[in-house]
Amino acid sequence: MNRTEYYNYIDEKLTVLAQRIINNGKLNILHLHMHSENFYLHFFNLLYGYELENLNQSLQNVEAIDLIDHTNRIVIQVSSTNTKQKIESALEKDIIKQYPNYTFKFISIAKDATSLRTKSYKNPHSISFTPSSDIYDTLSILNEISSLNIDKQKEIYQFIRKELGNEIDVVKLDSNLATIINILAKEDWDESNQYDEVNSFEIERKITHNNLSSAKSLIDEYSLYYGKVNSKYTEFDNMGNNKSNSVLAAIKREYLKLKNSSTDDEVFFATASAILNKISESANYIQIPIDELELCIDILIVDAFIRCKIFENPMDYNYATT
Repeated sequence: MNRTEYYNYIDEKLTVLAQRIINNGKLNILHLHMHSENFYLHFFNLLYGYELENLNQSLQNVEAIDLIDHTNRIVIQVSSTNTKQKIESALEKDIIKQYPNYTFKFISIAKDATSLRTKSYKNPHSISFTPSSDIYDTLSILNEISSLNIDKQKEIYQFIRKELGNEIDVVKLDSNLATIINILAKEDWDESNQYDEVNSFEIERKITHNNLSSAKSLIDEYSLYYGKVNSKYTEFDNMGNNKSNSVLAAIKREYLKLKNSSTDDEVFFATASAILNKISESANYIQIPIDELELCIDILIVDAFIRCKIFENPMDYNYATT
């Protein structure tokens, strides 16, 4: 992995950590914040050679200060709130008076802090604090990392990989499959969105023709969403040429790979699994609960079945209503 790939990996993982902080509810936010404190403790010790300790481990619920380095005389607040008021609130706390010869630093763990580095702050206890260099966010940290030699970047990369996740897949690409799933995931798939726009007799003929028994119930149920899916494909095609065609072609491609591998029912479900894998591996897939993802994929596969893209058609098959 080269320098750029290390840099991109670190960017991705710090962004993921930030997004977790933004997205999680009150029950999880405290746990995530504590994890972030300990992560940045070890991260900054590695990146800058600090000797930070978590002050909350010796003094519970300390205001304004989360991390402290007595050797380099540094105090740090780690926060998911990045406002001028948050920083000034920390600077005015009485505990700051206990560290007159220290430097105060602020880490924004969830949002960009570029604008904060340009502001002036009330500093009633006159602790050393230079906003332009003592306020950190993902961007400023990445700029620091990008100037390091490859050996140091590799060391940081290994640390982040252990802390925040597995190695990045550098060949992960966007896909139209993921985009249509992102669109479908926003819809309500209930009885209010079922439309009788297909010839149920013809669909039944195709089910029988292909010896589908286990998949029949899914096809019967989700074929009623044909009209809704069709409208979503129309919406998708407004984004560019061949959008829906490329999705249907991708489903057909996976089906053809599996076509002669097993029974028709097993091929139906294996095709759905193959599409799930392709979507999960797409860079532009917005993660949703697995059962919601499976629902959207099943609806897509049934739609492809109706549209003659997968499985054999009986003679004179015509799925459109008459």
